[in-house]
Amino acid sequence: MNEKTRILLCEDDESLGMLLREYLQAKGYDAELCNDGEAGYRAFVKDPADICVLDVMMPKKDGFSLARDIKQTSPDTPIVFLTAKTLKEDVFEGFKIGADDYITKPFSMEELTLRIEAIMRRVHIKKQSDLDVFKMGGFTYEVKKQLLTLPSGEVKKLTTKESELLVLLYQHANDVLQRDFALKTIWVDDNYFNARSMDVYITKLRKHLKDDPNVEIINVHGKGYKLVVPSQEAPAEN
Repeated sequence: MNEKTRILLCEDDESLGMLLREYLQAKGYDAELCNDGEAGYRAFVKDPADICVLDVMMPKKDGFSLARDIKQTSPDTPIVFLTAKTLKEDVFEGFKIGADDYITKPFSMEELTLRIEAIMRRVHIKKQSDLDVFKMGGFTYEVKKQLLTLPSGEVKKLTTKESELLVLLYQHANDVLQRDFALKTIWVDDNYFNARSMDVYITKLRKHLKDDPNVEIINVHGKGYKLVVPSQEAPAEN
């Protein structure tokens, strides 16, 4: 599983596109740049992105047409439109297609990354809610009820934060869950106090999982945490 979010960036202004790509890559994203809509669609079909950032006015295929094609292929892929237009009709058109956000030029690159982060948090929270029941060694977890059944048969009710963190760890089972990613996904802000709070919840989850030596949460120095489970019980990669 690769935690680096893949972004398809389509922008026909070569200078702006390269600047945005370099900025997003510096922020830890895997950003691919295309200069027209047709190239963007070919790139998406070849290697689907986690999120698409599309300029509206592009040669060969405009951003709206590209978004329609992407949505037919992958309805759940989030899309952000970049545009110099301010007409309400254009904004409405974008949202009718299924846009998740709409940014008018000129904009700050920090604003773009904040909006991308907000959208990806919503995507991951939705994925969490799609899970129902999963097994980890001798444990069974019912997500909606927040009930953890231990190997002994004892049932523990987890708090909301414990549940959110356990589900996120499970989604990255046998791989590293980046610390800052977990903080921004669950606590929104990766400040000192939230970081200390997450450490407390990790400790609580370790106590809940101590009855099966095949299941453990380990620290990965300088990166985050890894939930180790029997390989056949890890979620399949999409």
